[in-house]
Amino acid sequence: MPWGHDLGVSKVEDVTTLAQTEGVRLDQDRLGALYRQLGEANAEDVICRAVEELAVRLAHCERLWRDGDWDNLRKCVRSLVAISDQVGMAKLSRVAGDVSDAIDTQDGVAAAATLTRLIRVGERSLTAVWDLQDLSI
Repeated sequence: MPWGHDLGVSKVEDVTTLAQTEGVRLDQDRLGALYRQLGEANAEDVICRAVEELAVRLAHCERLWRDGDWDNLRKCVRSLVAISDQVGMAKLSRVAGDVSDAIDTQDGVAAAATLTRLIRVGERSLTAVWDLQDLSI
């Protein structure tokens, strides 16, 4: 049968699902410097506040995206760069910068893709910090 004659039939078994996994690593040198500068209690306080703020801002970025608020989305993403740098989340910082770049070039497709990646990397980064708190630096 020539292509196009039976458009109502789809073959679900031919669909490939891509696993969206990528590892995150915390910058141990950055975290170690933070602990040396501030002491254990103060460093843990800074890290806990940063993690909370990152979680809030990641959720806020999603809302801003849905609302089409490009200017505030860019501001929110730029704040993620600064906060994640402070606590050694280099990948999160880099991906947030990529989202900002996509917004600056007004590339909606790239912004959507990199924002989705930002959320994924952000969630994994936050989990890595919480897991790290069970270990000594």
